[in-house]
Amino acid sequence: MLKTASLGFPRIGTNRELKKAVESYWKKTSSLAELQAAAAEIRKKNWEAQKAAGITYIPSNDFSFYDQILDMIILFGAAPERFTKFSGLDLYFAMARGADEVTAMEMTKWFDTNYHYIVAEFKKAQRFKISASKIFDEYLEAKKLGIETRPVVIGPVSFLLLGKSIDGANKLDLLDNLLAAYGELFAKLNEIGVKDVQIDEPFLVTDLSAEAIQAYLKAYPQIKKQAGAIKLHLATYFDALGENVQLAFNLGTESVHVDLVRVPQQFEAVLNLVKPDQSLSLGLVDGRNIWINNLENSVALAKKAAAKLGHKRVIVSPSCSLIHTPVDLANETNLDSQLKSWLSFATQKLGELAVITQAAGGEEAKVKAQLEANAVALKARQTSKRIHDENVKKRVSVITENLKNRKSGFAERKKIQNTHINLPLLPTTTIGSFPQTKEVRKIRADFKANKISAADYTKFVEEETARTVRFQEEIGLDVLVHGEFERNDMVEYFGEQLAGFFFTKNGWVQSYGSRCVKPPVIFGDVSRPTPMTVEWAKFAQSQTSKIMKGMLTGPITILQWSFVRDDQPRKDTALQIAFAIRDEVCDLEKAGIKIIQIDEAALREGLPIRRANWAEYLRWAVDAFKISASGVEDRTQIHTHMCYSEFNDIIEAIAKMDADVISIETSRSQMELLNAFVNFKYPNEIGPGVYDIHSPRVPKKEEMKNLLQKALDVLKPEQIWVNPDCGLKTRDWPETKAALQDMVEAAKELRSNL
Repeated sequence: MLKTASLGFPRIGTNRELKKAVESYWKKTSSLAELQAAAAEIRKKNWEAQKAAGITYIPSNDFSFYDQILDMIILFGAAPERFTKFSGLDLYFAMARGADEVTAMEMTKWFDTNYHYIVAEFKKAQRFKISASKIFDEYLEAKKLGIETRPVVIGPVSFLLLGKSIDGANKLDLLDNLLAAYGELFAKLNEIGVKDVQIDEPFLVTDLSAEAIQAYLKAYPQIKKQAGAIKLHLATYFDALGENVQLAFNLGTESVHVDLVRVPQQFEAVLNLVKPDQSLSLGLVDGRNIWINNLENSVALAKKAAAKLGHKRVIVSPSCSLIHTPVDLANETNLDSQLKSWLSFATQKLGELAVITQAAGGEEAKVKAQLEANAVALKARQTSKRIHDENVKKRVSVITENLKNRKSGFAERKKIQNTHINLPLLPTTTIGSFPQTKEVRKIRADFKANKISAADYTKFVEEETARTVRFQEEIGLDVLVHGEFERNDMVEYFGEQLAGFFFTKNGWVQSYGSRCVKPPVIFGDVSRPTPMTVEWAKFAQSQTSKIMKGMLTGPITILQWSFVRDDQPRKDTALQIAFAIRDEVCDLEKAGIKIIQIDEAALREGLPIRRANWAEYLRWAVDAFKISASGVEDRTQIHTHMCYSEFNDIIEAIAKMDADVISIETSRSQMELLNAFVNFKYPNEIGPGVYDIHSPRVPKKEEMKNLLQKALDVLKPEQIWVNPDCGLKTRDWPETKAALQDMVEAAKELRSNL
């Protein structure tokens, strides 16, 4: 038989049990023992589900309370010095979220996904030493359940490249020190009887420098020796190995895993490079999307590999870890049978692996029914009238330059907007959302469940909105927002009102820490049947004489944070969404809204991993934003917001978006991310975030003044807006009020000195 492997399984639990347990622990309403018990139960269910599916290589150490890179930082004793007063799980969560007066570590996106990881902080002569037992404990925990697992670790080169230097040190100069810690790691793994280890090196699918290539060539002979009797299984994902393909197969690992969902074209190249003593792990099942597998195609590839290598040297796997997919389709009781037949969640993907393995291994008769049902479902989806709208296709097929550009350049628009909007220097605002309290979430859930009337729901949201408007007026914010209490999520809310989307009931995936999102599913052509936000914007504006921002999510962010149809190019879907948002922008302007924010939090996230593919992506991504924003008059000010982005490489594309104001997250990096805009001499206006909303700590006014002063040192005062890093929906009201009051005061004090 061919073998099967799972590279990682969702850690949140079928019903987000981990989120609930972790947040309860943070609030001190449950004990450490209760948290550990909840985690153990999730791990047990995951391991047992994978064992029941017949998975040969079942992962351990893929579970995490917050993030797998944070786990590695803790494992190697690489916590920054500012956290020395913390220990145990308090240290772990302080690094992730901040605590007392200690700022959290930086977070950024995991390659081109919406998953966020904690960025390790390295310094010259950084020392590493095994300082935690999680990886060993979880292997032994599974062993007690009668389940042999394959622990997952991040490889040394990727671990260093994923971090940042805080003192100018060359990260790869730390390789020798890090390899000494890997020696400790493998010694202990050998001691407890581990047979196989999955070692993730995602950087092998990137454009590697000569120095990074040498780091791989130096590291792996040592790691191979350190591993001893343990078999190493190299995992790559998210793109093609490309020019690194020979390197990957020369590292001497027992097997090499390749992503054949993202890049099926690399199949022939990798098949011909497998060493006689190596196995090939075929990433045939999509670990990042929820559509059913084309089993016929996957079986054909697995058969071809088996014919060349022999059955024992072929491993059938998902393309990457399944943490990017929801846990179990069985929980979706509200979907119609046809839609459901097109979907596959993590649990179902385990079943797909089993079918592919059996069919490719000569047991097609045993899985004949599954293969036939799969073929029927694929055919039905391909020909379904639910998917195609000729009016939408026609609109996207004719895009002129006028559709993509504002009437005048920024300099001319700014003069007009200064008169039309009339704001002080260093205007203050927020990014959009305000705290979504338990009461808000309950009312919204009750309304969806038909437990309260539409009138009662509307009354509640109006009262919450009016109260929030009054609060903003009281503390002196210059540009207000309505708080978004009617919105469950910045993408889901719009998807619910756009044609071409459907929604799951329990399709949750982890975004960061305890933050889970339920991505919409784009299954057909996208259009906007009716206005989506206009009435709420008008109501909020009626509550104040100050300017009220209209709040929208941009086309690329809706694309990136949805499960996107795979039967047409992503570009086409993005442009369809862009026209839908354009219609909304124009209607907001007609309703008297003077400032409209179109969030493109995920623009950088969508950047292809390979630089050769950047220009094409940025061209259509920027076009999509410009189409959404360019239907308004010069007097209307367009804002956008971007999250966790390394901007240096894409600053020219950001400038081409031509938003009047861009707000960015800069507080965790102490304004470092602002440098890209400074070096580029970005001409438009910028709101560098002055406090981190992902941490519960409330920064002092002086802290925010210092960050603003850093911005004033390098930007003109008339360019700068003052705002938090991101929306405030995950925060509580007391900390929100305290932080915003200090933020406004910080801006006023600096403004008085200008």
